[in-house]
Amino acid sequence: MGETRIGWRTAVVAGAAATLFGSGAGTASWATYRLLTTQAGTARGMIGRDTSKPPEADGIYAPHGYETWRNGKHADLHLMVFGDSTAAGLGCRTAAEVLGVRIARGLADATGQRIRLSTKAISGATSKGLAGQVDAMFVAGPPPDAAVILIGANDVTKKHSIGRSAQRLGAAVSRLHGAGSVVVVGTCPDLGSVTAIPEPLRTVVHRWSVRLARAQTGATRAAGGHPVAMGTLLGKDFRAAPEQLFSADGFHPSAAGYALAATHLLPELLAALGDRDMATADISPRPTGT
Repeated sequence: MGETRIGWRTAVVAGAAATLFGSGAGTASWATYRLLTTQAGTARGMIGRDTSKPPEADGIYAPHGYETWRNGKHADLHLMVFGDSTAAGLGCRTAAEVLGVRIARGLADATGQRIRLSTKAISGATSKGLAGQVDAMFVAGPPPDAAVILIGANDVTKKHSIGRSAQRLGAAVSRLHGAGSVVVVGTCPDLGSVTAIPEPLRTVVHRWSVRLARAQTGATRAAGGHPVAMGTLLGKDFRAAPEQLFSADGFHPSAAGYALAATHLLPELLAALGDRDMATADISPRPTGT
């Protein structure tokens, strides 16, 4: 997700009052604004700010081990992760818990291949930051074979335009897809599952999360990517067991939460890679007979 000390007082609260009671300046709207301002402050205080850094997780993951990456090492497939602090693994205590590592290990186990993991995700990023992350990838080297993107939570908390956020995601997916990468996108999580956010503010951010995820799904498909509806798939579980699936800050996933997310992202990535390989085989020259 990203930076948790979020500026809801000026962005989310004003938008929430308008969403619930219209944009008029009457007494009800002002009272709602004051209520939601108070709730945002309470949530911000409960969540606090996680200033820790995600574990260093990049390297080569093989079916029976791990190696540090350096030039000259061999990898069968290069996986790159883009997005916010959820993509980077904030809330994890060890590299083994990081979402990218779980996916890389899953790929290695399923295919028997050596998987190189590279992380471009930045804590606090919104969809505005995806272009820079993709730029950095092109500067550093050739595009990856596969890319996973998780983005959206910070777009909601900072009340960015849903349409513009989806367009920015679509542009990043299009650039990666155009460069030959298989792209899987974990769409916006359901922030309504964050119990530190009180009602009615939680209902408002739930609605925004759903709307953004829907727009991201369309933009991802149009750009050639493969969306995974994280909010729909995970929201009920996080609501049912927040003490198990959230980390200590109450906002980012725990090791168990990341493990659950990986169970939904990995099959989509494996299927997408399989489809690409099949398509490549279909267009490959056939050997001529004698």
